Amino acid sequence: MKYGTGRAAIIVLDGLGSGPAPDTGEYGDAGSDTLGNVARAVGGLTLPNLEKLGLGMCRDGSGLNGFDPAVTPSAAYGVARPASAGKDSTTGHWEICGVLLKKAFRTYPRGFPVSVLNEFARRTGRGWLGNKAASGTAIIDELGAEHQRTGNWIVYTSADSVFQVAAHEQTVPLAELYQACTVAREMLIGEDVVSRVIARPFEGRPGDYRRTPHRKDFSLAPTGTTLLDVMADAGVVRIGIGKVDDLFAGRNISSEHTPTNADAYRRIERTLDTLDTGFVFVNVIEFDQTWGHRNDVPGFHEGLKELDAWIPRLLARLQPDDLVMLTADHGNDPTTPSTDHSREVVPLLVLGPNVHPVPLGTRRTFADMGQTVGEYFGLPALAAGTSFLKDVAA
Repeated sequence: MKYGTGRAAIIVLDGLGSGPAPDTGEYGDAGSDTLGNVARAVGGLTLPNLEKLGLGMCRDGSGLNGFDPAVTPSAAYGVARPASAGKDSTTGHWEICGVLLKKAFRTYPRGFPVSVLNEFARRTGRGWLGNKAASGTAIIDELGAEHQRTGNWIVYTSADSVFQVAAHEQTVPLAELYQACTVAREMLIGEDVVSRVIARPFEGRPGDYRRTPHRKDFSLAPTGTTLLDVMADAGVVRIGIGKVDDLFAGRNISSEHTPTNADAYRRIERTLDTLDTGFVFVNVIEFDQTWGHRNDVPGFHEGLKELDAWIPRLLARLQPDDLVMLTADHGNDPTTPSTDHSREVVPLLVLGPNVHPVPLGTRRTFADMGQTVGEYFGLPALAAGTSFLKDVAA
C-alpha cells in the first residue's frame, strides 16, 4: 500500500453498536448490545458478506448468533471503545476524528428551563408546545394537530443532548424552521448548552403524521483540532456523505445528505467511481434514525441484509491502495425498552485490496481510526489515538 496515493474512507453505520462497553451500566444502558441482541431476536443473522469480512469477530468476547465462529476474515477486524464521555452522534464522530470530551454534553430529561423556551418563542415569534423527553414520532402524533391549529413549535428532547424542534411543512415553511433552529443554536451555549439543535419537519394529517427527509442538525463547532481540520491545512480532498457536515458545524467538510441507507450507498458508489485521491466520510443514518429510535427490530434486520447485499458493490470499486473502515458512533439497541442511544463499543472492519486481514483487538478509543487515516495521508499526528496503519498495510 502506497500511503496517501489512493482513497481512504470511514463509513459510520450510525447506531450499530456491537456490545457493552466497560461503563455501559453507568449510562443506564445495562443489557444493551445492538448487534448481539438483534441477532438473538431474529433467531440468528444470515449476512454472508459481512460474516466473511469478519463482523462476527467485532465483539468483546462473544460471536454473533448465526455466524460461523471459525470463519477466516477477509478484512482486518476488532472493536473500538468510546473514550469520550457521552453517547451521541456528535461525540462519536468527533472522537473518530481525534477530539475527546472529558465531560458529556448536558441533557434535559425533565425538559428545558421555561425561561429558555420563552426566550426562544420571543426571538422566533411563535409559542411552544411539549418541552419534554419524547419519541419523535410519538410527540408529533400527540401534539401535531395542536401545532397546526396554533402555529406553535413542538419542542422536545431525548436521553441525548438535543433540542429538537418539530413543525409541519404546510404550517411552517422549512426556511423558517431552519432559521428558528439557528436562533436556538445561538442561544443554547454556556450553562444551557446542548450538543445539537435538530429541525424535525413532518407532513400528513392527524392520525397519519410522518417525518419528512428534510431534517437538519445544528451542532456545536468541535472543541479541538479534528482530522478534517488537519486535512484542510494539508490540501487533502474531503467528501462528506450524509449528515457529517452538520455534526462538525460545517467546519472543513461539506456533505450531500442522504435520507436513507440506500441513498448513502449509491452516493458512495458514485464517489468511488470518480474520486482519484482523498478522504470520504460517511454517515449511514437509518440504523439509528429509522429503526433504533423506533425499536423496530424487523426493520433493523432488513437494514442489515440490505447492507450485506451492498458489500460486493463496495468491494468491486476499491483500488489497490484504498483504505476503507466500517464502524459506528454509538449503539441504538431496538430490542430494549429505551428508544435512545446506548453506550457501546463499535465494530471496526478495515478493508482494501492490500489490507492485511489481521485482528486489531480492542482499541481504547475511536480516535485510533482518525489517527490511522491521518498517517495514511502523511499528516501531523492528532491529539488522541494510536494508528494501526502499519498493522494493516501490505
